Amino acid sequence: MKDKLMRFLRSFRFQVTVFMLLAVFIVLVMVNTIIYNFTIHSQFVQLRTNLKAQAATASLLVDAESLSRVPLSREGVNSPYYQAVLDKLLKIRKVNPLIKYIYTMAKTDDAKTLQFIVDPDVSVVRRGRKLTSFPGDRYDASRMPEMLNGFSAPAADKEMTIDEWGITVSGYAPIVDASGRTIAVLGMDIAADDIYRLRRLVLNRMILVTLIGVVLSLFFSLWLSRAVAEPVNRLAQGTRRIAMGELKYRVDVGGPDELSQLGESFNKMASSLMEARKKLEDYFYHVVQALIRGLEAKDRYTSGHSQRVGDYSYRTALKLGFSLERAQLLKEAAELHDIGKLGIREDVLNKNGGFTKDEWDVVRGHPVVGEEILRPVFIDKELLSVVRSHHENYDGTGYPDHLKGDQTSIMAQIVAVCDAYDAMTSDRPYRSSFDKYFAMAELKKKSGVQFNPVVVRAFLDVLEERDKKNEA
Repeated sequence: MKDKLMRFLRSFRFQVTVFMLLAVFIVLVMVNTIIYNFTIHSQFVQLRTNLKAQAATASLLVDAESLSRVPLSREGVNSPYYQAVLDKLLKIRKVNPLIKYIYTMAKTDDAKTLQFIVDPDVSVVRRGRKLTSFPGDRYDASRMPEMLNGFSAPAADKEMTIDEWGITVSGYAPIVDASGRTIAVLGMDIAADDIYRLRRLVLNRMILVTLIGVVLSLFFSLWLSRAVAEPVNRLAQGTRRIAMGELKYRVDVGGPDELSQLGESFNKMASSLMEARKKLEDYFYHVVQALIRGLEAKDRYTSGHSQRVGDYSYRTALKLGFSLERAQLLKEAAELHDIGKLGIREDVLNKNGGFTKDEWDVVRGHPVVGEEILRPVFIDKELLSVVRSHHENYDGTGYPDHLKGDQTSIMAQIVAVCDAYDAMTSDRPYRSSFDKYFAMAELKKKSGVQFNPVVVRAFLDVLEERDKKNEA
């Protein structure tokens, strides 16, 4: 299971799927980011611009002289100067309903700590606790850099602030006295709950759209990877089969694209290889055939034997329903069936008397020797079996492997019958030839024992047709 998973993870189809999925995901993220920036960021930038302008305008309405005279203590709320500034801030907030809080703050000895001067919301209850901002109350502004910048120029928060006062966006502007000296900063908080909800809504929809896109792209990627990977797999399978010697194998990629052209090129390559192998086999066949004829020329008794066995085998194969091409292949293999006798000494091969045990072992070994000679060229196992198994008997008493019945290929069984008939009707050093009728009778007698009955009947039909043709 683990190996199968690892093969899938390393497969071309998986890699194409992941690549397509990542590509679509990146595009979706980029598109959603652009939409998000356009709908939210641009809107927020416009809000900050407006907020800075409103804070700057409001700061001009505050009386800097009165603000500077407010006592910075809790009792300062009772000061007339506090009340004067307070009234002005309340009027500003009333005119602009979007303002949630408005306040003034001054610097302290600590650059990042400010203190309240006037805050209309002296007592505010938030989440069960009372928040106070009396004159002189200190405030840690280290987390509010734009508030500190507001002492020098109008500024606004770059992000929404979520704290104990709620979700807000704040604008700031300096309050200057008649001499142009900044004495305080005016802060203006606008409720940003709607913007925050809109941002979350857009973000959630972006995530939803991205997920839907990823799911759809996954199905599309799987379909596309399959469409691409299957032709590649067919080409890979074709390459493996060609490497195993199946030079007739062809791939069908289909389509007008580059993969189809690659498939056509593959098939042309396979055709070229098959043609080259056929030429090589033909050359090898003729060389070996010449060796056999040379071998037979040394013995007048076996002259022409291989050629006659090839011709008998060809005709018998056609009678059994073989195609012309397959019958021709059998003929060529049959003509080489005794190639292994090249490894037998001439004195043994042409011996008049009986063989000794050692000599008989050598003679019986010629089918194996023949197979070894032809193996480098004859990749087809059935053709090789003609050479190795033409002395096997139907009942399993033959040699070299003692195969029985259909354990031997039909081609080898055909050659076995044809070889036996030609041997019986040819002269041998130790006997004269038998007439054809005796040989035919022997074939019938040993049908089902030494020979395949179906092959024997087909071969006898071939002989009868030849005799009728000769008589005519």
